[in-house]
Amino acid sequence: MQIDLEIPDEISATFGSDPQSVRRAFLEGLALEGVRSGRLSRGQARRLLGFETRYEVDGFLKDHGIPLEESLEEIRDASEQILARGRP
Repeated sequence: MQIDLEIPDEISATFGSDPQSVRRAFLEGLALEGVRSGRLSRGQARRLLGFETRYEVDGFLKDHGIPLEESLEEIRDASEQILARGRP
């Protein structure tokens, strides 16, 4: 999905001087709030932010004060991904 947002220049400038910086700040905020509120899993946040491993997203969440709680589904997904990479 593509979304166009109109953000006042003085506000967008606080997130960076280029559209990519503002886009990244928006995605990070969306991921943080999504995980915090339970609307997104850590796996979904990982994909949204383009992280390759769960350790990257765990570090990101920890850096932003979001506690790490794993559901059984997240543990299974992570295990399946690891096993899939090990198969020829």
